[in-house]
Amino acid sequence: MATAAVATAAVLAVRHTTSSSPEHEAAAAGTASAAPTPRASATSAPAAERPVIPLADAFPVHVADGKGGTFTKLGEAALKSCTEPDSVGSALAGEIDAGKGCLGESVALYKDTHDNQFNLAVFTMKDPQETVKLVTQLTMNFNDYEVAAQAPPPGSGLPTLPADSGMVQAFTGQGRAMVVGLGQWSDGRTSDYQELVDHLQPLLTSVSKNVARYETAD
Repeated sequence: MATAAVATAAVLAVRHTTSSSPEHEAAAAGTASAAPTPRASATSAPAAERPVIPLADAFPVHVADGKGGTFTKLGEAALKSCTEPDSVGSALAGEIDAGKGCLGESVALYKDTHDNQFNLAVFTMKDPQETVKLVTQLTMNFNDYEVAAQAPPPGSGLPTLPADSGMVQAFTGQGRAMVVGLGQWSDGRTSDYQELVDHLQPLLTSVSKNVARYETAD
């Protein structure tokens, strides 16, 4: 499915990726334990009524990877809803539909110096308590992939990885917003998951800080 981009953002096609192996399960468990403790920050009435974070504010063009390299943004998009079938799995869609509502989902795709692929998604819920619930559930079910990866936009030079490519995921909660990070090796290999988890963290942390700053601004 192709998603409509906002402003001059590249169009990103959403693709589902699944992976399962004993090594992957162990790495995914590490992702869950490494993720920040889910929380709902105090949200004032004006903050609760503000729109979702603008794409450019959430997703920097470049992010340092902490090892001398750089993550580079390839595209970003604001999706039409938080429960598009090609964007989220049925379990997450059901939780969102059963709650007080989701204001929007924004996604971005990055690559690193070695062309590994990293997906970020920001779900802005109406109720911060639902953000805590979703982050907790997704972290506990670490081997259930409820957020789809995105195919690289045309001209990026990156391949669209097969559906059985290896993937890791991590989650944070920032006020109303849940931030999801996904990481995949450039060749889609199903190994070295903990290394991939560690490599994802600087990018996830950068986006999470941007979202937290926006959510808590006066």
